[in-house]
Amino acid sequence: MSIFDDVEINALDGAPLDLRAYDDRAVLVVNVASKCGLTPQYAGLEELHERFRDRGFSVLGVPCNQFGGQEPGTPEEIATFCSTTYGVTFPLTEKVEVNGEGRHPLYERLVEVPDAEGHTGDIRWNFEKFLVAPGGRVVARFNPMVEPTDEAVVSAIEEVLPG
Repeated sequence: MSIFDDVEINALDGAPLDLRAYDDRAVLVVNVASKCGLTPQYAGLEELHERFRDRGFSVLGVPCNQFGGQEPGTPEEIATFCSTTYGVTFPLTEKVEVNGEGRHPLYERLVEVPDAEGHTGDIRWNFEKFLVAPGGRVVARFNPMVEPTDEAVVSAIEEVLPG
């Protein structure tokens, strides 16, 4: 079963986003925020997206305002910030909650996966990363402090690129 099966989410612009379209791709799902000390990671995420896009890879940014109110903007403000500040071309979803009673169903599935230190459960901060292999199986979780271009992330992506 794919992690994306039966999960409904909208794109940042409010249009439905069919996550099943990603079933044949490797996807790095990242909860993002525009006003965080880790926000410069957008540059590394875009670098990964550009580097591997033609090989069946995508970053999927998931805005979240649960950590210090660091994603307070409207969808339009988020889109403008991402494109003008970091040149983001990867898709962004609507703003969701990743922890607590309002946790989005996608994150209900993601938080069960352990990172390299064995952490499972709640998302710890902005820019926690989950690598989903083609077919929709989560194969890796990276804590927020791990840079997107870290060798551990890059090698994990290279291992699961389709074909």
